[in-house]
Amino acid sequence: MKATVFLGGGRITGALLAGLRLAKYDRPILVHDHHPEKLRRLKKLYGVATERNLHRAVEQAKLLIIAVRPASVGDLLREIGEVNRPISAVSLAAGVPLFKLRARFGPPVRWARAMPSPVCRSGCGLTALTFDPGFPPAARREVANLFAKVGPVLEIPDRKFDAFTAAYSCSHGYHALAALVGAAHRLGLDRKTALEAAAHALGDAIIAWRDGDISLGALLDEAATPGGIAAAVMGSMDRAGYRKAVQRGLATGLKMARRNAQRT
Repeated sequence: MKATVFLGGGRITGALLAGLRLAKYDRPILVHDHHPEKLRRLKKLYGVATERNLHRAVEQAKLLIIAVRPASVGDLLREIGEVNRPISAVSLAAGVPLFKLRARFGPPVRWARAMPSPVCRSGCGLTALTFDPGFPPAARREVANLFAKVGPVLEIPDRKFDAFTAAYSCSHGYHALAALVGAAHRLGLDRKTALEAAAHALGDAIIAWRDGDISLGALLDEAATPGGIAAAVMGSMDRAGYRKAVQRGLATGLKMARRNAQRT
């Protein structure tokens, strides 16, 4: 049986393998990387097959996952050379659009892009997908089913991928959690209590929105009563530039994604 082959044994590959193992994914998995220590670690942790030879890895693929940094995509595809059989290739490289990938490998390679979250290791990741026109329906289902094993899947146009990439990262949650914990600790809470309070403020609040049927605006109004402490906190944060800082951060991420495309 042909395998699902990951080219690149870095962090996102490790997170996906953890999630797929949790979901009892039953297709053979093979990982290629030039670094033997990465392959040894992934084999030990997740029981996957490994292959240091790139061409032997590609030969065994039914589904090919390009899991290298954006700046390395061009070199990797040049090293592969030519592919002479129909194969589905899914790029995880942020900022590298489908037309750039097609320029490297056209038919019989059919291209998709995926943007999975590292949270996929727990089965709660969110993955955006986009497909080349003419991507066969059965192959689309195969790709979607793979990522659905590790969390919800959202199909969006290729032109929206960069904005999605800037907005969806779990780093937003971790960054906000760290900032809130630090601020609460400076007010006098011990770090354990500060973390518990901040985790509730972010995680439990978002779960309440996701699992309920009340709009975000209504929930915000309910939580931040006019004249109350929460309203004072939110108002002060906005006056200090909180919303503008988030907008500026996303805009910077979008620019970075577009630079990745230019470098490929």
